[in-house]
Amino acid sequence: MAPTKAPDSSRRSDRSRRAIHDAALALVTEVGYRRTTIEGIAARAGVGKQTIYRWWPSKAAVLMDAFLDLAGRAAEDAGAGAGSGSGSGDTGEPAPGIPDTGDLAADLKLVLRATVDELNDPALEAPTRALTAEGIVDAKLGAEFVHKLLDPQLALYVTRLRAAQEAGDVRADVDPRIALELLIGPLMHRWLLRTLPLTHAYADEIVDYAVGGLAPRA
Repeated sequence: MAPTKAPDSSRRSDRSRRAIHDAALALVTEVGYRRTTIEGIAARAGVGKQTIYRWWPSKAAVLMDAFLDLAGRAAEDAGAGAGSGSGSGDTGEPAPGIPDTGDLAADLKLVLRATVDELNDPALEAPTRALTAEGIVDAKLGAEFVHKLLDPQLALYVTRLRAAQEAGDVRADVDPRIALELLIGPLMHRWLLRTLPLTHAYADEIVDYAVGGLAPRA
């Protein structure tokens, strides 16, 4: 008789974590952050709530981990769809970060349009709003959200703007960290407050206004 293969506990654990992530994101989208509970996540994922508490200390921590996992998967999908592009090197893998084609405005428009698509995606909108809102009243969660999610993304803008400075496309006295807020700030303001529709055309206008102000003075 062939020996019985032992269950793969790591694969079972991965499946449970993914089920919990998906359940948390789905519930926040359907009923909102306030009405989402650990008990509800556990029931939706088909696990005991003690399983969730073994891995996460709170509902906010579950959602943060779920959102980071979702964002990581979205980035992988975007990278796979892009294929080998500028700066890919010999590996055939697209280099992470904002493209550098030599046209700063075009590169920024490409990225901001993709950001508009993400913010308008129903699968991302509700959990993003939930984490943003909760991070305002929960300083610890807000700091974690900035450290784990926002800072790595903002660093990509800093890198691209510094490259533009070296190429002479952006004034040498410009602080890239402040400059990137000219791009991200208006986009997030319109999205958070729902003042007007968030569109590709609006993203393009933000870039045109910002880049015009960053360019060297004649």
